[in-house]
Amino acid sequence: MAKYFDVHPVNPQPRAIRQIVDIVRADGLIAYPTDSCFALGCRMGNKDGLDRIREIRHLGDKHHFTLMCRDFAQLGQFVQINNASFRLVKASTPGPYTFILPATKEVPRRLLHPRKRTVGVRITEHVVAQALLAELGEPLVSSTLLLPGHEEPMTAGWEIKEELDHAVDAVVDSGECGVEPTTVIDLSDGDPEIIRVGAGDISRFE
Repeated sequence: MAKYFDVHPVNPQPRAIRQIVDIVRADGLIAYPTDSCFALGCRMGNKDGLDRIREIRHLGDKHHFTLMCRDFAQLGQFVQINNASFRLVKASTPGPYTFILPATKEVPRRLLHPRKRTVGVRITEHVVAQALLAELGEPLVSSTLLLPGHEEPMTAGWEIKEELDHAVDAVVDSGECGVEPTTVIDLSDGDPEIIRVGAGDISRFE
């Protein structure tokens, strides 16, 4: 059964944050809130966690996982970014955007697009997600919590607990999230290409 954490959305309880991060460090899989919608997350070295995300969401091997990063300095450790892309990403973060960029050697091979050697990265504004990332000290490998057959992501922590009680190790609830996933922009070839229109203003990428 998944542990359920009711976390304050403005002042996350440090004890709860530590307990959740301990679960992540022990190779657990969590459902947690972001500034777009709920996501599934595990640590980068957790191969079983990736397999579980794929199983829950019925994902293929060409799915781009996202590294949820705490800040721009952390993001820069895991992707290669030229000056034009740097300015674009810097101006758009933190926020509900995922950027696809060439990965550095710091990223485990299993997280990469098999042909393009790219990975998704984002920086969230969500207070609870930021608290988790600060305590963890590394990115969370994440994927939108959109279940097969559902048109929209789940929005309430208690619903996620009921639905995924035996599929995840913890559910982090800090109030309802939105239903709109991030806007995804591919910068791997230099020029921005909008892959998915979601939350956030897309005018700067057109």
